[in-house]
Amino acid sequence: MILYSSTAIDFRHAVDNNSITDKIESAFINALGKRPAAGEKRAWNNSLQFMEKIVRNSQVADDCGILIEFTIPTSSKRVDFIISGQNQKGENNFVIVELKQWDNAEATDREDIVIAYVGGRERDMTHPSYQAWSYKQMLDDMNTAIQSHSIHSFSCSYLHNYKEKVPEPLMLPQYSEIVRRTPIYFKDDSKKFQDFLKQHVGNGKGMDILYQIENGKIKPSKKLTEHVASVFKGNNEYTLIDEQKVAYETILTLSKKTNKKRTIIVKGGPGTGKSVVSLNVMRKLIENGLNVKFVAPNAAFRNVIFEKLVAGTHSEHGEKRRMKNLFSGSTQFYNTTDNFFDVLVVDEAHRLKEHVSKDRKSHQYQGKNQVEDIIKASKINVFFIDDAQRIRPDDIGTVAEIKRVATNFNSEVYEVELQAQFRCSGAEGFINWLDTTLQIRETGNFNGWDKECFDFQVIDDPNVLLEYIKRKNHGSTTARMLAGFAWPWTNENSGNKNGEINDVVIPEYNFSMPWNSRTSRELWAIKPEGENQIGCIHTSQGLEFDYVGVIIGADLKYDIVNQRLTASHNDYKDVSGKKGLKNKPEELTKLVCNIYKTLMSRGMKGCYVFCVDSNLQAHFKERLNYVKQKG
Repeated sequence: MILYSSTAIDFRHAVDNNSITDKIESAFINALGKRPAAGEKRAWNNSLQFMEKIVRNSQVADDCGILIEFTIPTSSKRVDFIISGQNQKGENNFVIVELKQWDNAEATDREDIVIAYVGGRERDMTHPSYQAWSYKQMLDDMNTAIQSHSIHSFSCSYLHNYKEKVPEPLMLPQYSEIVRRTPIYFKDDSKKFQDFLKQHVGNGKGMDILYQIENGKIKPSKKLTEHVASVFKGNNEYTLIDEQKVAYETILTLSKKTNKKRTIIVKGGPGTGKSVVSLNVMRKLIENGLNVKFVAPNAAFRNVIFEKLVAGTHSEHGEKRRMKNLFSGSTQFYNTTDNFFDVLVVDEAHRLKEHVSKDRKSHQYQGKNQVEDIIKASKINVFFIDDAQRIRPDDIGTVAEIKRVATNFNSEVYEVELQAQFRCSGAEGFINWLDTTLQIRETGNFNGWDKECFDFQVIDDPNVLLEYIKRKNHGSTTARMLAGFAWPWTNENSGNKNGEINDVVIPEYNFSMPWNSRTSRELWAIKPEGENQIGCIHTSQGLEFDYVGVIIGADLKYDIVNQRLTASHNDYKDVSGKKGLKNKPEELTKLVCNIYKTLMSRGMKGCYVFCVDSNLQAHFKERLNYVKQKG
């Protein structure tokens, strides 16, 4: 989608005549069927006035090309401003410009992340130069016109309201590499910015370049496919075993011909290797030259598996950044062109969302149904799913829903199942025991599991549980404390940005710990400070550790009389997780039990559990003793 395209001279006239914002707004309404937000219109009106002065004073040729609000085809991201033209050597170039109205920013110790005042409050934001660079890299990697017509790309950021400070937070050493790749221009840098544009596109003839960019086929570049292959090469963690290999080859066979719409559902419980298969599928399809995205709704899961995937690679830092462009959340596909992607690989598909209500959208999701979005946007869609890991009312990624939507889109449905257990030391009996004990499903499995391979214990004191986990955290062994959302989570404005407040409190045992840090929650699972914090379902789902200590809060109780587990609506603190379920106790109980099964199956070598409800603690012990007797 392009909201405005013209020559440089026409752009200047449109700004001079005060018609540029009206033209962009009209195109926005035609493309999206709605009006832009008032803040977005103000940004256009303000920033484009500055850009017009830059373009005019840079004295670039009148026939340079201008694109405004160009949607990058493989994402929902829109580039603020692109100017194209030839340099003095006659080379075809274009420059991506990220425009910001910021007047202040703060540095962080996180890679390419800064703090800026946006939307009425301070927010974590990507560095403006990183944002511009990432857009450039996405186009370089996926647009065949840029690859085949020798079009050269450049990027920069322009903060026209921002007076550079001494020292300047956005220019500190931690940002030096990205600023070197993509220069940043401040309020008083007009002359430098003008010279930059003049150098790269000043000789004009830019409209043909824009046409090629707009009409280039979307396909991964040779450099990108080689890099992806190098990341996986020699990494034993991603070796496929037995039925994982069968599932992998089945998916590849079904994905060879993209002229037929297909939906592939890969079912598997915790520890069956869904993510190993999904990542390998993504790798191979990219090597085969297909337009592919790896989609994961949960940001913590997505970011941790990405960091683990690229850990230890010897590629340049920029190569790591370009690899990240292949990973996406699930909110961006609602306005994607039909069948735009060859393949979308969706891991943790049970966390896909639907539009919640007219006045509250799920996680800023603008569409109606993410399953529909993904099937509509791709020729082949692969969903890795476990119905028993649905944890919120607006989690709609079920096998039944995927089949329903696929039928509506005339997509052929294929099902693949992963059953062999590779987590919990292969203790399939433990997973079955969890299902029965948490009353998720009756498995009839009472044969137990090899206690020497997988250590499961019910602990009577949360302090002892914590000591177990602390002792396990040494060397390469990973261990984490996890808990259900049965305690409030103090917000950041109350001084709880980095886990400063001990929210998880069990007073009768003099026990207290903080929830995971808000600042680093997406990477909490692999951050050292995570050892002293308690993770929740949203920071651990889909991930694995060697050992986990799980505290089951007062949100889950055991009714001795009826011998049933029941969830407590008052004690369950996840507002979104219980919305609309106050009078639906069975559904709430099912979701809470799913959460605890997910938490308790994160351990590869062991799991230790403490229950706040004494009756539930006794129930777990009874069930464990029963297994020991049968074993």
